[in-house]
Amino acid sequence: MNTETIGMYAGSVWVALNTAEAMGIKQLKKATKLKDKEVFAAIGWLARENKITILPDPDDEKEFIVSLVQDR
Repeated sequence: MNTETIGMYAGSVWVALNTAEAMGIKQLKKATKLKDKEVFAAIGWLARENKITILPDPDDEKEFIVSLVQDR
């Protein structure tokens, strides 16, 4: 996996999040058809660029909810 590939994964995750208010990891995997490590690499990329917010899921302590940062 290289930075170009991770950037493409990040783009797929961004597009999926742009169509929904927020998604869990399982939902992101289903929407993007990416594997675990690919989704997490994309999330790391987007988090580093301050493009997403990651919060714990109040209904599932093992799940996270990811959403795009709203423009200010």
